[in-house]
Amino acid sequence: MISSQCRVAVGLLGLILLGLFGSAAFAETVKVEGGLLQGTIEDGLRVYHGIPYAAPPVGDLRWRPPQPPSKWDGVRVADQFGRACIQTNAAIADLPAPSEDCLYLNVWTPAKRVEESLPVLVWIHGGGFVAGAPAEKLYHGEWLAKKGVVVVSIAYRLGVFGFLAHPELSAESARHVSGNYGLLDMIAGLQWVQKNISSFGGDPKKVTIQGESAGAAAVSILCASPLTKGLFRGAIAESGATFGPVRADASFGEAEPFASAEKRAAEWLSSIGVSGIAELRKIPAEKLQTMIPRQFGWARPNVDGWVIAGDQYKLYESGKHNDVPVLTGYNSDEGLLFGNPKSHEAYVQSVRERYQQFADKILAAYPGGATPAEQRSERDLIRDSAFGWNAWVWAQLQTKTGKSKVFLYYFDEKAEIPAGSEGAGYGARHASELPYVFRQLTEHGRPAPTPQDEALSDMMSTYWTNFAKTGDPNGTGLPNWPSYNDAMPQMLHIEVGNTKAGPMVNVNGLKVLDAYFASRRADEVSPAAH
Repeated sequence: MISSQCRVAVGLLGLILLGLFGSAAFAETVKVEGGLLQGTIEDGLRVYHGIPYAAPPVGDLRWRPPQPPSKWDGVRVADQFGRACIQTNAAIADLPAPSEDCLYLNVWTPAKRVEESLPVLVWIHGGGFVAGAPAEKLYHGEWLAKKGVVVVSIAYRLGVFGFLAHPELSAESARHVSGNYGLLDMIAGLQWVQKNISSFGGDPKKVTIQGESAGAAAVSILCASPLTKGLFRGAIAESGATFGPVRADASFGEAEPFASAEKRAAEWLSSIGVSGIAELRKIPAEKLQTMIPRQFGWARPNVDGWVIAGDQYKLYESGKHNDVPVLTGYNSDEGLLFGNPKSHEAYVQSVRERYQQFADKILAAYPGGATPAEQRSERDLIRDSAFGWNAWVWAQLQTKTGKSKVFLYYFDEKAEIPAGSEGAGYGARHASELPYVFRQLTEHGRPAPTPQDEALSDMMSTYWTNFAKTGDPNGTGLPNWPSYNDAMPQMLHIEVGNTKAGPMVNVNGLKVLDAYFASRRADEVSPAAH
């Protein structure tokens, strides 16, 4: 094994040779704000892992906005992913050991010269804001980078470490708010990209942010945040956004009020017998992780009036958003993530409990029942309420109050499951587009890829990288993808051998959901004034 001293020497030798020959060739060793970095060469790409973009948020920095990283002497070897952030998801194989010290990012670049000024894709992983890490093989960016973009992936604080709002934390803040530390991490990562990506041959003026699920929800938040102006010029959101109303009983796709987030945290501290934030900061991260409620959505962004300025729907409605091109969509059977109700009766009861006076209209649009098609309508309600409606209203609002185009997709590539086995006949599950986008076709337990899989992956990754390059996914040899038009709403229906533009899926159901969300918005909670 090569010692760290030898690695430093090799890196310095690279710099010396670069200076001696006066070449502008892109060397393995690059200079960023923190110091010198030495990456690796992988299949013609320059790859740099584990780059610190913020100081470790430990000790007194736990539950504070990200701070600048310390500079280092010599050459930092960037050949290993940073640790995964402390999280609930301990089952993902091949992740580095979780740690609070996790604010690192990674770069894949095809640039041979710094002057190439290539477009940049910045990846924000999903995981419900409680799990996930850039080190997951599914998110590795080499295949996208081979299509002529620089790919960056960012880790951010998760769960109680990334989204705890509390009155004591708000009192510490000059803004008198707390809780959106994970979002502030993402913003700090984007600021790092602006300052440093040119060293990797990327253009800071050509940045597109990309995320899936919670990462897509974060992308939609960043598109409306006043703190991100000028940090990116395009956005890709796969299966996620937050255009729902601001309510204390917020569900997926809706936003939680700041006061509600503070109240929940205060009640939690009381329930675990902790006197306050000073004591909470002394609890080791691993132990603290075991003390949090396992309730879905317990740790999530809140509408603090600073990072999230208000109801995202209303921000877009009034044109108070970052007007950038958007590529967004969802999968045909997203509801599979949550499973089918135990019975039709249970489904009807759950609809009546959630939708109340709108229940009859919801059941008319999504009747449910015993047959596979009827059960599919039950899952379609989950799909449309959490993902479809958000994508649809995003496109509607952007085209009304912005100048940039929106491109919608509907991913309907079915899993290849033998007939008669569990899951046969289902549509595209949540996150099932990701192996195609990143061309990691053996991930998520998939069978060996077919030539058709390879072709679909090549097409999707080309659409995605075209969008990063120009703000439009279309290109030579690809089925035409029209931008959204309210007069004739279309989306790209994506599946093997049959990708083509077509109508919005289940518009009647979306309209019923739109009326429901409008009624909830009438009773929403206003964000705190700052």
